Amino acid sequence: MAKPKGTLENNIRRLRFDHNEMSQKELAEKVGVSRQTIVAIEAAKYSPSLELAFLIADVFETPLQEVFSYTPPKK
Repeated sequence: MAKPKGTLENNIRRLRFDHNEMSQKELAEKVGVSRQTIVAIEAAKYSPSLELAFLIADVFETPLQEVFSYTPPKK
């Protein structure tokens, strides 16, 4: 039986817009990943490592909880 998964959501798109309409490429360069990785994270198709999540929050100078939110699976 498959283990139920929680939901990881993010506010990266809004934060990029609020930071002088930063492009996905600019954010990717600041945190050392590809633009495609940022695209996948924004679309919730890929969960970043904890280190990458903190790096992204640091770029926006905001707490991790304002960038990412996690909803655990229902039991």
